[in-house]
Amino acid sequence: MYETRTPRSTRRYHRPVPPTPPRSMRDVTDIVDELQWRGLIAQSTDEDALRKAFADGPVTFYCGFDPTAPSLHLGNLVQILTMRRIQLAGNRPLGLVGGATGLIGDPKPNAERTLNAPETVAEWVGRLRAQIERFLDFEGPYAARMVNNLDWTSGLSAIDFLRDVGKYFRVNKMIAKEAVARRLNSDAGISYTEFSYQILQGMDYLELYRRHGCTLQTGGSDQWGNLTAGTDLIHRVEPEAGVHALATPLITKADGTKFGKTESGTVWLDAERTSPYAFYQFWLNADDRDVAKFLRIFSFRSRAEIEELERQTEERPQARAAQRALAQELTTLVHGAEQCAAAEYAAKALFGQGELGELDEPTLRAALGELPRASVEELAPVVDLFAEAGLAASKSAARRTVKEGGAYVNNVKVTTEDAVPSPGDLLHGRWLVLRRGKKNLAAIEVTGAAGTTGG
Repeated sequence: MYETRTPRSTRRYHRPVPPTPPRSMRDVTDIVDELQWRGLIAQSTDEDALRKAFADGPVTFYCGFDPTAPSLHLGNLVQILTMRRIQLAGNRPLGLVGGATGLIGDPKPNAERTLNAPETVAEWVGRLRAQIERFLDFEGPYAARMVNNLDWTSGLSAIDFLRDVGKYFRVNKMIAKEAVARRLNSDAGISYTEFSYQILQGMDYLELYRRHGCTLQTGGSDQWGNLTAGTDLIHRVEPEAGVHALATPLITKADGTKFGKTESGTVWLDAERTSPYAFYQFWLNADDRDVAKFLRIFSFRSRAEIEELERQTEERPQARAAQRALAQELTTLVHGAEQCAAAEYAAKALFGQGELGELDEPTLRAALGELPRASVEELAPVVDLFAEAGLAASKSAARRTVKEGGAYVNNVKVTTEDAVPSPGDLLHGRWLVLRRGKKNLAAIEVTGAAGTTGG
């Protein structure tokens, strides 16, 4: 029924991991130049003054993250890695998770946010904090610190808020902010709650300036209005203060689709929401037109290394060397070397370059989740399964594939047209991997008595 072959070694696989970022960036003479080369500056309040502040350094800076979901995503990763770069250049980061602002949420472009329960927001604060902490260094002269804006808002009365903070904001300027103006011109309008968000974020910057000497806020360009709300507030309250704002650009993809999105949805940093395998595949599948930009924004490789990978993409795009380097580095950075190795091995095993039986169940399930898939209650002839999974247009077409030697089950060639897999062929008691030719894959899930329903 199937070809036989000598099984490969069951020894666990090991793969090299991307280089660890240096603990300092002494080779970077100007962090502003470095960020510009990487395409990470969209706007800044005063670039020359910011350069001088970095030169005189160290600069204490912050970036804020609101817990409006239980995990951060790739858009947030741009900000986290920008913080890491600035810290490695000899500056002190403050990672703010908004336990207060998360109870409100930054105004969306077209509708009011659904307010989450305080208990939910508090739980998500802890989750996001743990994700951010993995990327920053909390020891040494440039040690990072995590802060929560609920600490300075929970005891603030409405009267004190209006008298001590609100009086410095001008409504005409507030309604001119892009997010607010867009909502005011929409059918949804905007509530006073969300309208007040920029006051809260401005107050965050003032509090961090007072408590920690923070003089720089970073964020995405869609947050520019909120960033400048903070610098404006500080200039009104502390006219002599030299404070800055720096915005990174929104990342776009050459094919017009939204960055950080796949057919299955948002790419999250939480392995339970986006598996390490799916995360690895996102980078591996990057368009050749995008990969150079992604390397500069996300990779900690040197300029020379990145420029060499860019050259390889131009000269031998089919090798996908840049995509592979990016997938290895980012998956290792976010999920660890072991999960990166498992994702790499799974990708190869699906195409016959590794043993499918060596994959643990979560990795296999994640890998098969990226494939066309069919569920059956019981095992059936291979030709039926190929047709059911869409690898063949019909059973007769599946028979032709078998006859021509192009049908595989779990990477083993099917040699007879009436072949039927046995329960022992099921991976983790549940799965079969079908392949037609070299590149066409599908998965079969057996849910009946022959298989299991767990996992």
